[in-house]
Amino acid sequence: MTISILAIDEKTGRLGGAAATGSLCVGGWVLRGGAESGMSASQGTAPSTLWGEDVLLRMAGGSSAAEAVAAVTGPDAGRAHRQLAALDVRGGTGAFTGAESVAHAGALEGPGVVVAGNMLSGPEVIEAALEGYRAAAAMPFAERLMGALGAAAAAGGDARGLLSAALLVVGRDMAPLTLRIDHSVNPLAALADLYMVSQSDPYHGWTRVVPVLDDPWRAPAAADVPEVPEPIVGAEPAIRR
Repeated sequence: MTISILAIDEKTGRLGGAAATGSLCVGGWVLRGGAESGMSASQGTAPSTLWGEDVLLRMAGGSSAAEAVAAVTGPDAGRAHRQLAALDVRGGTGAFTGAESVAHAGALEGPGVVVAGNMLSGPEVIEAALEGYRAAAAMPFAERLMGALGAAAAAGGDARGLLSAALLVVGRDMAPLTLRIDHSVNPLAALADLYMVSQSDPYHGWTRVVPVLDDPWRAPAAADVPEVPEPIVGAEPAIRR
């Protein structure tokens, strides 16, 4: 299966998406997003990464998510084998499911959130993902998105199991959070583990000093820059960006 959720955090205005599938590299294939354009999830039997990019360009130009989805999917002769969901920066949603999508396939839209899936055990999988997201309103935004994937899997998901999962959160006041598990026997657990590491120092502290849209010249003060230790022979290299 592929299951995806796109949502806007009503508390912060940040945009996010999460996806999981029984194939490889769901983050690279499905999720796209930017704080000035919106979010997209392009999936299906023959998914179009072009759809994912094109719908963002249209939303950045002022189209609503629904308008952008209609404009991108309409002319494509192969659209019957594809699925697309979109979320604009105002929280508007749009979705398309091709007629030849592997059942069960469909989408559910609500205020500020859209869930889409294909090759599912039934419509209850999409419903569970949406309800799982809504029921976790008190949790951090990223954890709500991942929780939706867990709820979908618990509701039946796909007999093939899952092989990859991804999370993408963007906002004007933050560095993009883009986490991908491209292949794992338990990608949801691996994604949750990676997320926890991303919220810990030193990585999390580093993300608080890099430039963001609302502060494009942000940098650490000289006193905050750590000294670079002498390398230890045989040690793993430190993370560099």
